[in-house]
Amino acid sequence: MAISTYAELQTAIAEWLGRETDSSIITRAPDFIRLFEAKANRELRCNQMERRSTALVNMASDEPEYISLPLDFQTMRRVRLNGVDGKPRLQFVTGVQADELRTRMANVANQPLYFTIFGSEIELIPTPDQAYTLEMVYRANIPALSDSATSNWLLDLAPDAYLYGALLESAPYIKEDSRIQTWATGYKYAMDGLNQLAMDQTFNAGPLVMSTSGVTP
Repeated sequence: MAISTYAELQTAIAEWLGRETDSSIITRAPDFIRLFEAKANRELRCNQMERRSTALVNMASDEPEYISLPLDFQTMRRVRLNGVDGKPRLQFVTGVQADELRTRMANVANQPLYFTIFGSEIELIPTPDQAYTLEMVYRANIPALSDSATSNWLLDLAPDAYLYGALLESAPYIKEDSRIQTWATGYKYAMDGLNQLAMDQTFNAGPLVMSTSGVTP
């Protein structure tokens, strides 16, 4: 059968486990899928996970240096200032370095040069002196499947990853499933293939050229 929707995936899980009439498996199938998605968010490095978003510095806020990150944010790739000549790229610093830079700059508002991640917010250093527009390129979490979100790019691209991943997550619940090695092999093959595809898509335009880059504080 086709596996192109959330409902079809749940049905396939029960069928592959040979538990089509087992109500406990049918009830737990969404949990197996969610556990796989959590693991995939940690292990996958697909180009489809990259997003571009813009955010405006809120000068009406008491703390305009803090901007909320996108809800699906996982890791940051880069941050630039739109509307500024050359769209300068901000340099990432740690929280400790951010504090040191604020002290060194006397905490005077100016065009941001650095950023750090603080919880679910991005912090700009120094504090912005006007309403800049940030352009963020970041790695996003995989959109979770649900009854209302019946498909996503990963299910379209690799239904085998979803199926084997969910089957593998079912093993601790079922206990003593002799097919766990089969599920694990299928899962690894699918995930390795996705990550290799991402590498090929990233570097297939031509040979790599070595260069040096740096930012002067």
